[in-house]
Amino acid sequence: MLPVTAEDHLNGPVAVLANSTAGRGRYSALLPRLLDGLAAAGRPIRLLTATGPAEAEAACRAAVADGAGALVAIGGDGTVHRALQAVAGTDVPFGPIPAGTGNDFALDTGFPADPLAASEVIASALRDGRSRAVDLARMVGFDGTVRWYGAVLAAGFDAIVNERANRMRWPRGPRRYDLAILVELARLRPRRYTLRLDGVPHELDAVLVAVGNCPTYGGGMRICPDADPTDGLLDVVVAGRVNRRTLIRVKPRIYQGTHVSHPLVRSFRARTVELTAEGITTYADGERSLGLPVTISAVPCALRLLR
Repeated sequence: MLPVTAEDHLNGPVAVLANSTAGRGRYSALLPRLLDGLAAAGRPIRLLTATGPAEAEAACRAAVADGAGALVAIGGDGTVHRALQAVAGTDVPFGPIPAGTGNDFALDTGFPADPLAASEVIASALRDGRSRAVDLARMVGFDGTVRWYGAVLAAGFDAIVNERANRMRWPRGPRRYDLAILVELARLRPRRYTLRLDGVPHELDAVLVAVGNCPTYGGGMRICPDADPTDGLLDVVVAGRVNRRTLIRVKPRIYQGTHVSHPLVRSFRARTVELTAEGITTYADGERSLGLPVTISAVPCALRLLR
């Protein structure tokens, strides 16, 4: 097999990863219209098939390796996260169509919230050969595993809740997450973290740690309100020795990003973040990711967006 060249990518088909279960399936009926909208750019469309997250990621990697001219992800942040693993650090442009429960990366990078409007933006960019560069965060685990994310890495209470919810078999649906919150609130305790920010160490006790390339996670919570995916930096927000009552009182303020003014919340900014704590599995873009310790680096212009 001949190697894939830059010219192959320029002329290749538009690969589309569509998650029919995203957003609890409420956008699945739109898929034909979304594909027609993308096809209006005059490029061949190749719909990728996958039955789960691992297959979706593998399908995206294979499409890029086979010379796809662009990759489009229809779904939420989880679908975007899988697609990013294939296009990060490449010249293959990417377009997210927000159709999930959480669409933080798409919205934070300027795409319309309406899926049809987002498909029109992407089709226009494809027609005009237009793309805009944004940063991504690159994670390296203790065993050398490399993962990328676009929005936010959770490495504290929210990650612990997600891990609890994923282990539970009952109840089904959103109530499982609500129950996981109650369980972990009852168990809430500060953990000892070591942060090394551009080589400068910080030892601290915290209940919540987030590392953001973009401002929001969890469907619009502005956990890292000043994060900018074009500044070459990561924003780190840490809630220190917060008790249950304070956490419950402060957490709603995250939607406006005003939690960072609380005296127990600290914010940092760095190009490289080394994060260590015991017993924490991180969640990146809402997806289960690497266990600590990890090293996270802001990679400028790592992604070309179809905007």
